[in-house]
Amino acid sequence: MKRFGAFFRPSYAQKLSLVATVPLIAAVAAIAVLVAYQSRMLAEREIKALETQLLEAKKVELANYVTQARNGFYFIYGNAAPDDQDARDQVAQILSAMIYGTEGFFFVYDYDGTNLVSPRQTEMINRNWTGLADSEGTPITDEIIRIARSGAGYHSYLWPKPSTGEEARMITYVTSFPSWRWAVGTGVFIDDVLATVASARADVEERVQQTFFYIGMITLAALLAVFLTGMVLNIRERRLADAKLKKLTQRVLDAQEEERGRVARELHDGISQLLVGVRYALDTARRKLDRGDPTAAAPLAKGIETLGEAISEVRRISRDLRPGVLDDLGLGPAVKALTDDFSERTGMTTEFDTVVFRNRLDGEAKIALYRIAQEALTNIERHAQASHVRIDLRGHKKGATLRIEDNGRGMPDDTVGHGGGLGLRNMQERVEQLEGELIIAAPRAGHGTIIEVTVPLSHLLPPEPETPHQAKVPA
Repeated sequence: MKRFGAFFRPSYAQKLSLVATVPLIAAVAAIAVLVAYQSRMLAEREIKALETQLLEAKKVELANYVTQARNGFYFIYGNAAPDDQDARDQVAQILSAMIYGTEGFFFVYDYDGTNLVSPRQTEMINRNWTGLADSEGTPITDEIIRIARSGAGYHSYLWPKPSTGEEARMITYVTSFPSWRWAVGTGVFIDDVLATVASARADVEERVQQTFFYIGMITLAALLAVFLTGMVLNIRERRLADAKLKKLTQRVLDAQEEERGRVARELHDGISQLLVGVRYALDTARRKLDRGDPTAAAPLAKGIETLGEAISEVRRISRDLRPGVLDDLGLGPAVKALTDDFSERTGMTTEFDTVVFRNRLDGEAKIALYRIAQEALTNIERHAQASHVRIDLRGHKKGATLRIEDNGRGMPDDTVGHGGGLGLRNMQERVEQLEGELIIAAPRAGHGTIIEVTVPLSHLLPPEPETPHQAKVPA
């Protein structure tokens, strides 16, 4: 027994290993529990935010549908008397024909609860539906009429799909024609949103389980490393972990830029095409009405002009999300276009100076500097109360520098010294990814702000070799 105890008597080195291992095991266990908890909490917040974002997008879409429909026949409603039955029949006929997709349609109830328009469920027409509720007991008709009486709003309830007859969750937007005592609206089913949220939750749970597995494997490897190589290997592993975290952060930013590009394409190819189609349809209607009713031309022309402005706005948003000029011509022209658009939109006087350095910035640096300029101009527009903005972009022997200066009210000292709000933190994170330098200065309170970003030489590409033809052309 004595020999057994002597054999397992730990040496000094083994004691040091145990001292390092026991806290490591406890720390890893605590970290695993904390990571799992925080991951679930963070994921749940993100899923809630995603759900809210998707629902808000659906609501905006519904409001746009109703607004476009209302604008399409407002000239009838606006010129009709409250008891003009012909005008009511004409508007009801227009709404009955406005179906879209496989499920979309417009509905009309009068304030007494009688359904006047339901093109996909015609058995409901001319019947009173006061007191109608879904399978969960949510009132439908009464709530729609209440919303219409108060002006406009949204309502969510279960409703059978016209295509299958199966009950599904629907969101509707309702507005009113008060002189006719009508509640007019349309709805969209959100089962796709609910399916997306459920899939996201399942994915989060799977990832949490994978995280536990990975943490267990890493813990075993770390224990072996402690016994074999000690604290030196632990330091090395920490550095590798920091590098991996930095790479992961960069991948997140790259994914964000890719998603912005996708959204930009969808805005341009989807909504813009739809609005152009509506504009041509209204133009055709105007020409037809001109031949019969000259007074209808003015509101139709106004509708066409408004739709033209909407198309321009969609295209402007598309350019903001992912400017094609950034890929085609480089950072200088992209920032110049951004500056010109800012000046036109806000009325501020702007100056843009640059020194051509042959588009030598790599893609990561170009995107980051463009987004920083975009964020800075947004902050100036919202908060600075400035009248003049100057932007300077140039390359030099240390790298490249973007400088943005305004003559606004400046920023408080605590904002400059502690990182400011979300926009300034986003700038700081982008600059850190570039291993560059960000300087935010307010020379004097109430006398403007200076934002200066310097990108190191490591983000400048080597100059392209000149062809014999280029060599003959003076610089």
